[in-house]
Amino acid sequence: MLELKGRSKSTTVYPLSGMSLLDMAMKHDIDWAFSCSRGTCARCRCLVEEGMEHLEEVTDAEWDRLEQSELEEGYRLGCQAVIKKGAGAATIKAVNRPYF
Repeated sequence: MLELKGRSKSTTVYPLSGMSLLDMAMKHDIDWAFSCSRGTCARCRCLVEEGMEHLEEVTDAEWDRLEQSELEEGYRLGCQAVIKKGAGAATIKAVNRPYF
């Protein structure tokens, strides 16, 4: 299952392969901060508390916007963190943690 926590709302849903964490949050009306949805603003930054192995690899946009220490701590950009194929039975937990 996919657990998404926004600023004041949270939900647990079935993860859909090929969708980003931001896509899933928007689909389920979670108040997830974002501005661009392309990886340039970093407003959709989130902490993946569990299930990082069920997400696609870190993208160039994330390498450009996030510090190495943030990536090591489990931070991703919600718009770039895409659910891998076959992750339907996986457990993924992500919390929106924008800079501002």
